Amino acid sequence: MTTYGNYVLITDSNCDLPNDFALDCGFEVIPMEFIMEDKSYFHYLDSREMSLDDFYSKLKSGIMSQTVQVNTSRFVETFEPYLKDNKDVLYICFSSGLSGTYERAVTASQELMEKYPERKVVVVDSLCASVGQGILMYYVGNMYKNEMPTLEELSQYAEKIKLDCCHWFVVDDIDQLKRGGRISSVTATFAKALQIKPVISVDNEGKLVNVGKVRGASSVYDALIKKMKRDADDCKNQVVLIGHADNIEGAKELAKKIKPLVKNTMICDIGPVIGTHVGSGMLAILFMGTRNLSM
Repeated sequence: MTTYGNYVLITDSNCDLPNDFALDCGFEVIPMEFIMEDKSYFHYLDSREMSLDDFYSKLKSGIMSQTVQVNTSRFVETFEPYLKDNKDVLYICFSSGLSGTYERAVTASQELMEKYPERKVVVVDSLCASVGQGILMYYVGNMYKNEMPTLEELSQYAEKIKLDCCHWFVVDDIDQLKRGGRISSVTATFAKALQIKPVISVDNEGKLVNVGKVRGASSVYDALIKKMKRDADDCKNQVVLIGHADNIEGAKELAKKIKPLVKNTMICDIGPVIGTHVGSGMLAILFMGTRNLSM
């Protein structure tokens, strides 16, 4: 693990970034756990325990997936070796609005700082989901690698920009939303018949919010691009992230459409944690700007 200065930067695999990017920036990624067919798997960014092709194939066949909450002991096991090595820790975690990850990480940090009073463990609640957390880590990771800030400077930077991370997701798999209890069977039936796709964003409490709907596959691209044009700060100088759940062709098409509008794009695979809830086909666009939950 590459470290810069006297601390290590850590996040979790809910960030859904390409593994090569994390390796290049030098931050550690804690794998998140999920269960399929009564077997537990850890999702690393390189999908070493179950490929995403296998995961989504099983999901589409009707096999259920269940996500597992990280316990405090796993955070202790991850953080403590660095403290023993006289390194501090900055952990940027999955949104507290969607998980108990933040609370358990804070509990672990408090226990460890009592044991190692000369060391620091700082936990930042990203208030972001999936590739939303990913775009936060894109900026934080690049600053960590290129500018070598202090732990305090980097944690303050993360806190400053996290609510500027804008998330727009269009969900395609209505059946998975129904199986997960997100919508009723009646609603799912009508949505499928009318080709209605829910549009989801993230509010300032880090919670997923159903903000509207689009009808038909072709309208998905227009809806996502419209939100970027409206809410993004200086598109021409931004790297925009495109997330997809088993929908690489859709992601490539969206990247093609926005290429003239932005500095660059990064396509990211949605992992099993978010994939468990949204199913295959989801498409997302992430950029820096003003969070605006209106359609």
